[in-house]
Amino acid sequence: MSADAPTYFSQSYAEARGKFLAAAEAANLDVQPQPHPLLGRDGEPLALDVVRDGPADARALLILSSACHGVEGFCGSGVQTALLGDADFRAAARAAGVAVLYLHALNPWGFSWWRRTTHENVDLNRNFLDFQQPRPVNSAYAALAHLAVPREWPPTPEVQQAVDDYITRHGARAWQSALSAGQYADPEGLFYGGQAPTWSQMALRHVLHDQGRRCAHLGWIDLHTGLGPSGVGERIFACRDDAAALARARAWWGPNITSIYDGSSTSALLSGLMWHAAYQECPQAEYTGIALEFGTVPIGPMLDALRADQWLENHPEADTLDPAKRSAIKRQLRDAFYTDTDGWKQQILAQGLACAHQAVQGLASA
Repeated sequence: MSADAPTYFSQSYAEARGKFLAAAEAANLDVQPQPHPLLGRDGEPLALDVVRDGPADARALLILSSACHGVEGFCGSGVQTALLGDADFRAAARAAGVAVLYLHALNPWGFSWWRRTTHENVDLNRNFLDFQQPRPVNSAYAALAHLAVPREWPPTPEVQQAVDDYITRHGARAWQSALSAGQYADPEGLFYGGQAPTWSQMALRHVLHDQGRRCAHLGWIDLHTGLGPSGVGERIFACRDDAAALARARAWWGPNITSIYDGSSTSALLSGLMWHAAYQECPQAEYTGIALEFGTVPIGPMLDALRADQWLENHPEADTLDPAKRSAIKRQLRDAFYTDTDGWKQQILAQGLACAHQAVQGLASA
């Protein structure tokens, strides 16, 4: 399949959705779209598209999801489309009694508009909180908010010097953690978790409730990009801080599983993570999951791309005042989360398919 890898990837959400739907049709599988209330960048309809390959009463269910973070969907969609057309993978899942649930574009608006956030400007993977309770307080972000998304872009020399000084004093990891952990006070800032459930959160919960209540064992691979060495898929433990679940994850996907709990992951310790919904909507199931995080560019340029994009979002007048600047910022953002080369795509497919096969084997033995 490696030679065909580029054919599974796309240049727009509309193209990616078209390829995914065509692959589902070729596999004789029904699609259950969850229509989004808004339109895409080119006026196209948006949806979370749900495809189930396997019986409704399967004892084991594997979820494969893409575009939690919008623009990261170029990668995840390619993996999903390839798996739908992989006869060996589908046969292995059937033989193991594992149903596979494809969730294409959890955040279709962000995918189409080349944003990491939802249309509410919310980071979906910080949005899964009990909003009846007080929100987590990220005091480190509050102290850096004026530097994270400054009034001008590019940042003034004074702002850049302040950022450099912070990183020199506290380290790049502290800068990453302060910005990315999640914050709930600045709706025009980075990694904003929101004040209420987003459309994408509610749509996902509906699907999990509808599709995941009959299985005894639930696996989940959520496909992401943006952290780590280019083309390398980090397998990040995506469960509660539970020793038994970590042992299962390592039995399925290997001993190199990393964790936000012990600091071994390239990801910081985060709040409001999406996988909480697995426990809440499918409480009968033994849940085991990972975020499969593929590297693109170094962490500094990745965060700078997000800073620039948030500045642009906060300054809509830039669209007309300097369209070239807007175009450059959007291209920088997409390139930070999607490496549009054949070699990178081949690496992604090889690792994505391997992880999916490992999950099927793990669920079969659960």
